[in-house]
Amino acid sequence: MAYELYYWDGIQGRGEFVRLALEEAGADYIDVARQATRGTGAMFAIMESESEPHIPFAPPFLKDGDLIIPHVANILFYLGPKLGLAPEDEGLRHVVNGLQLTITDFVAEVHDTHHPIDTSLYYEDQKPEAKVRSAAFIRERIPKFLGYFERVLRQNPKGRNHIVGDALTYVDLSLFQVIEGLAYAFPKAMANRKAEYPALLALHDAVAKRPNIARYLASPRRLAFNEEGIFRHYPELDSTG
Repeated sequence: MAYELYYWDGIQGRGEFVRLALEEAGADYIDVARQATRGTGAMFAIMESESEPHIPFAPPFLKDGDLIIPHVANILFYLGPKLGLAPEDEGLRHVVNGLQLTITDFVAEVHDTHHPIDTSLYYEDQKPEAKVRSAAFIRERIPKFLGYFERVLRQNPKGRNHIVGDALTYVDLSLFQVIEGLAYAFPKAMANRKAEYPALLALHDAVAKRPNIARYLASPRRLAFNEEGIFRHYPELDSTG
């Protein structure tokens, strides 16, 4: 039975972290909201159900048979062993989960650069505050988070090819997406800082060349970044830091 991924149509967003894992593994899955026959109505039917005992708060969520798993890091923690994208050692699986949760924190801060006051307001309603927030994000938060992941890569006893151990995990794929998103949203800032993160950039390039990922990136299944998702490019928010 195919996995069912529920996320908003038209954007990569948080759902992309799950898509990358499914695509790398060659897993059979359905991107439900992008289906003409089911669409986002099928997603809301689950979220607004008055009988489903385990309703998710928000997308993305994954349906595997009757089981519904919400939240990106939780979904990947569930899928990792099934897709061969998690360490065999149980302890290291929790290390990988912790890294993914840190990515979750980082992605939330990325979102807040363009919506620093209220998610229900348009970006245009909070542009001055977004400019202040983005400047601080570029100056302080990008180096804090990327510097941390760079250190983890460099200090991996099994080498710098992967974030944990000597084999690909879903966190490697997620770090690829983070670098891709930041390069789209803040091209000036990232170009100015890229020399600081050689191990991360090498990991990004290696992931992009993996056969299944390369095919996915070249396919229509890979949605383009746009100003409706998490990573948005507003030139006025970008700077060299």
